[in-house]
Amino acid sequence: MNISPFLAINHPCDEALQWARKQLLRADLRPIQTFDLHAARLAMHDCSCPNHGTEKCDCQMVVLLVYGKVAEPATLILHGNDGQVWISIANDLQQRTNAKLIHSIQQALETKVPIFIPKAE
Repeated sequence: MNISPFLAINHPCDEALQWARKQLLRADLRPIQTFDLHAARLAMHDCSCPNHGTEKCDCQMVVLLVYGKVAEPATLILHGNDGQVWISIANDLQQRTNAKLIHSIQQALETKVPIFIPKAE
């Protein structure tokens, strides 16, 4: 599987995630979160960050399965640290068959990146 970002957002991952979910829902796409790095690290007490060298960092990775009108979802990955997030779509053989869905996801997110993302309430 190849992952290359198509979008960078200058906001923390939790803010970018909430914004991305809203944009996807507005485009009639259904995002379902399947992985959260922060939740996965809770079980590991001595898991220090390879980027920051401390346990208390803002590195985050979230994986969403995004469903459209076709049965197979596309895999959307948000990876962030230091207040910036990179958004990618997993590029494997299965994902390539969902070209229309991938285009819909990119269109929903790329064309509507706000200068300011309001904080989650």
